[in-house]
Amino acid sequence: MGTFVISKRFDDRYKFVFTSRKGKTIFTSPSMELKMECEDSIEAIKANIEKYTYVKSRAANGKYFFKMMLEEIVIATSRKYTTPLLLEKGIDEIIRTAVKSDVLDFTMNEFVFPD
Repeated sequence: MGTFVISKRFDDRYKFVFTSRKGKTIFTSPSMELKMECEDSIEAIKANIEKYTYVKSRAANGKYFFKMMLEEIVIATSRKYTTPLLLEKGIDEIIRTAVKSDVLDFTMNEFVFPD
């Protein structure tokens, strides 16, 4: 089962990624100003997964990627894949597991190992 992970970027904006059951990133959202925007986007994805389209492209280096879109809005951009088959497997994992995926919040600045 995949997992949504919310985190903070270095510029104090928020993003979320969707990771596979093996822990590999499948897609990353654009930067968002508020953590609540990430949470709302994740809930919208889970509630309406069948409404999203996946626009497949090829990068200049020959690798494959997709943009997850709702109408004309880019919701997320995938990692780069070496083959079209792996790209399809990434999309399939989203469709199969996003609805029941957990959400992890790593936005706190608490260090596991204090100074």
